[in-house]
Amino acid sequence: MSTWVKRIGAVALFGLAASLPVAPIRALEGAESAAVQDKAIVSPAFKTPRAALQAGLEDFRSGASDSAVAALKYAAAGGETLAQWKLATIYAAGQGVPHDDLKAYEYFSQIIEGFDEDNPNWRDRSIVSNAFVSIATYSLNGIAQSKVKPDPARALALFKYAAANFGDATAQYSLARMYLDGAGGDKDSRQGVRWLYLAADKGHVQAQALLGQMLFTGDEGLRPQRARALMWLTLAREAALDSAKDQWIIDAYEKSLAAATETERQTALTYLEDHLKRRN
Repeated sequence: MSTWVKRIGAVALFGLAASLPVAPIRALEGAESAAVQDKAIVSPAFKTPRAALQAGLEDFRSGASDSAVAALKYAAAGGETLAQWKLATIYAAGQGVPHDDLKAYEYFSQIIEGFDEDNPNWRDRSIVSNAFVSIATYSLNGIAQSKVKPDPARALALFKYAAANFGDATAQYSLARMYLDGAGGDKDSRQGVRWLYLAADKGHVQAQALLGQMLFTGDEGLRPQRARALMWLTLAREAALDSAKDQWIIDAYEKSLAAATETERQTALTYLEDHLKRRN
């Protein structure tokens, strides 16, 4: 069992220590793991799992999906973290294979089960972080017609681990939303706003937009800061795509801009310039 499963340590945020609950990865009852299945169906056509990984990535880039998946499965069964992650994302997106969230869940699970908190391989940092976030998201929503049922408490713990230990902006934003909504535990607006600030400062577009909305109207007990809010909304609007997914960001920006005074708009521009200088 990996170290992180045994314990999730306490972390400090803005000087406050928050104890993180343990959230072990529970295996799917009655289901074979992807690794077991792969070992049974993939012939050892490669000298090493690393060679299989390289061949799989090259085949995938060239569009040879079948041979790419076969090679990646062999590499994943041999413990190659990148192969496990690539297969997880392939199945999650249905790239060259039928869409299969359960298989994606199994491959993401392999990554976090193999993560050694006491002796981490930091070359895999972004991959491991993404796996934690992905498993947390599956735990939050569940997977239809599978044994993976919604488990908000587990999702909260996993998001918290990725947010605190990896500084993952998506985890920080998701954790903020759960605290603000009271999902997986008690509602905690103070913690929610703090995680939201962290995600927004890292450039997370949805976090910037939500923080801007809250600061403009004074939601969740915040003191209204309309110029600061407009700065965050402007950053989010500039990064948003004109699609249905981001329409709420565009609407929030336009509504706040229309309601702001000229002084608030000019102050927002000053804040924006200072923010961009600090980021650069």
